[in-house]
Amino acid sequence: MDSLLSLQTPSNNPHPHSPPLQPTQTPLLVPKPEPLDDFFFSNNSQQYPHWFPHQQQPQPNNNEFELHAPPFASGSPEEHEDSELYNHFFRVSQLFRTAFSDTLFQNDAVPEPMTPQSQSQSQPNFQDSLSYASASNSQPEAEAEAEAEATPEADSRALVPVPPSSSLTVAAPSKRVSKKKELVRVSELSLHEQLHFREVVRRTRMIYDSIRALCTIEEEKRVQEEKRAAEKRAAAAEEERRAAAAAATVADAVTIAADEPFAGSESTVECSSSAETTVSVAVPAPESAGEQQSATDNGAGYNQTETVNRGEADAKMARRMRQRGDIRAAQMMRIKDLWLNRDKRIVGAIPGVYVGDVFLFRMELCVLGLHGQIQAGIDYLAASMSPNNEPIATSVIVSGGYEDDMDEGDVIIYTGQGGQAMNSVRQATHQKLESGNLALERSMYHNIEVRVIRGMKYEGAAAKSGKIYVYDGLYRISECWFDVGKSGFGVYKYKLVRVEGQPKMGSAILKEARSIRKSGVDFQPMYCLSVDISNKKEKVAVRLFNDIDDSKEPLCFDYLPTTVFPPFVFHQSGTATGCDCIDGCTDGCFCSMKNGGDFPYNQQGILVRGKPLIFECGPFCSCPPQCRNRVSQNGVKNRLEVFRSKQTGWGVRSLDLIQAGAFICEYAGVVLTREQAQLLTMNGDSLIYPNRFSERWAEWGDLSQVNSDYVRPSYPSIPPLDFSLDVSTVRNVACYMSHSSSPNVMVQFVLYDHNNLMFPHLMLFAMENIPPLRELSLDYGVADEWTGKLSICNG
Repeated sequence: MDSLLSLQTPSNNPHPHSPPLQPTQTPLLVPKPEPLDDFFFSNNSQQYPHWFPHQQQPQPNNNEFELHAPPFASGSPEEHEDSELYNHFFRVSQLFRTAFSDTLFQNDAVPEPMTPQSQSQSQPNFQDSLSYASASNSQPEAEAEAEAEATPEADSRALVPVPPSSSLTVAAPSKRVSKKKELVRVSELSLHEQLHFREVVRRTRMIYDSIRALCTIEEEKRVQEEKRAAEKRAAAAEEERRAAAAAATVADAVTIAADEPFAGSESTVECSSSAETTVSVAVPAPESAGEQQSATDNGAGYNQTETVNRGEADAKMARRMRQRGDIRAAQMMRIKDLWLNRDKRIVGAIPGVYVGDVFLFRMELCVLGLHGQIQAGIDYLAASMSPNNEPIATSVIVSGGYEDDMDEGDVIIYTGQGGQAMNSVRQATHQKLESGNLALERSMYHNIEVRVIRGMKYEGAAAKSGKIYVYDGLYRISECWFDVGKSGFGVYKYKLVRVEGQPKMGSAILKEARSIRKSGVDFQPMYCLSVDISNKKEKVAVRLFNDIDDSKEPLCFDYLPTTVFPPFVFHQSGTATGCDCIDGCTDGCFCSMKNGGDFPYNQQGILVRGKPLIFECGPFCSCPPQCRNRVSQNGVKNRLEVFRSKQTGWGVRSLDLIQAGAFICEYAGVVLTREQAQLLTMNGDSLIYPNRFSERWAEWGDLSQVNSDYVRPSYPSIPPLDFSLDVSTVRNVACYMSHSSSPNVMVQFVLYDHNNLMFPHLMLFAMENIPPLRELSLDYGVADEWTGKLSICNG
């Protein structure tokens, strides 16, 4: 890592009216002395109360802390009483000092003041404060010795002029942790350092996505419990309504029977036996009783309505108070100190974050230190925390939240923050040059680039807003001006120009993938060798693309959508069993118990945690095909593309956004036993051995850094796999995936069509959020095996 100590202020200042930075002296703030401060002795002097100036003070004793009573001359009784009072006072003081001497003198050293010369040497301009974490190690020894020999003036940082007195002692303030944060820039990393930081970012994002997936399971269970509780409340309310109706009927009958002797008419009584309606008309109930019954009925109905409304209001309040999974995951990681780049504010690119990386939630930007504001679009270092006492902007989010924004890709007209109406993009007041607006102006003055993250609506987004966030690289602020916006209010505008020499913008790649999906074969038709190499054997077409050479090798193989097992695998599966669920599997069903009591997927089909083996619902289960426990068996859902690559031969990428934990496809082939594999390898053919795939499934859902009691899943356990896959004549899209020691795809063993633990399916799941047109990679485990694999599939 190269250490850069400063950034020079540009000579061609676009704003000459902006004043240059001057080094400021920070005075020593001396607190007002307390009444007993004059009695405390510093390490360098001892001082007596000011009302005895005529007494000769003894020499200080630096080896121990003592309070000596001053000598008193014998004299009048008044003087003797004063002497006894002072002696008593100093005895109490000495006891106090003896009890608390350790804490009183622990931090009593006055900080060394800084002279103007030393301050100017330590901070000649703002760029000297912009350094690297390794800058302290690269300082020359001569400079360190010069700083050690420098003797600052004693009163250079005093709040008021200090009189030249060597015996003066002031109370020293306690040491406080500085709120200043170091601004650093990382550049010129070696290949090893780049891989290291990328792995750190990858694992941090994996922990975040794993926690978020677990939070969705908890939320689903909570929703189910609330649904069952609501059904119980509704049933209880219906039962109460029926009971109230029955009670009202009985009360009417009793009232009628009580009023019959007072009717005084045989005809009325006779009519009562013939028709109930006639009775109710001919013999009305007493007016007071009727009013009382009506009031009772109305009151019961009102109470039921009020109870239902109150329950709904409580449920809505609980939903509002309940935190989303992305926020809960970020909070848990912050408590465990798993957020990245918290101790320093990085200017420029974040190590390990690549241009084009996609983030499903904004909180993930905070976890990685890419953008530290949860809602604000401008992230900056406040003036109170900046080393030069000026706000400095580090990143902005461009999502079209202001009506005056203009986004042309490499050039952005960015509108400052503030002045908007509530829940609207229109301006309601004038903007002010403060906070983030001032930070952008200062970044322009110091020629400091900012990170740009674009928020855009995209298919496959996990947030309810439908937005995703993509990192588009570094931009420089070339201009800043105050203008009248479309709503007639003053706004600050900034012109951001993308720094040259960076990879293609991630937002442009997303738009390109969207156009490919819409146009199909019409997009660069001369390079599209096949619209669907699976010949409709997959539910989604698999495209073949080659703009490198004339090779058409994938068209020479038959497409195999799923693995072919020998017949004896199904015969040795034992008794066929399945669940009895009708509308879909629920907690506690047979299939959930086979997986240890919890379902491996959430309602969206995202893998919650990797396991040695997953049991999906099979042909003997009564649940429908849309069951939450039928994910990998339903085949490919994303539009995949086999493309020609200069680095890996043939590779695989997706035209869709793939979420972390989502199913991609099966690694299919013809299953061979050990004896069959030995015969086939005699001809020099290479095979794929499932037992040599690395156990990357254990990383997905690994919360050992969050929960100290976390235990790696070991159920259900499977014996060592002793079979291989032959892909020499038939294969599917997974066979063209390349090897990587830092993969974005993992292998998960799954059973659904049989119960033979010795022959599971090899299902591939995403380990991170994979943006469109990014190559998919696997960890094949053994180096020689994946080299052999490349000779078969990626030649």
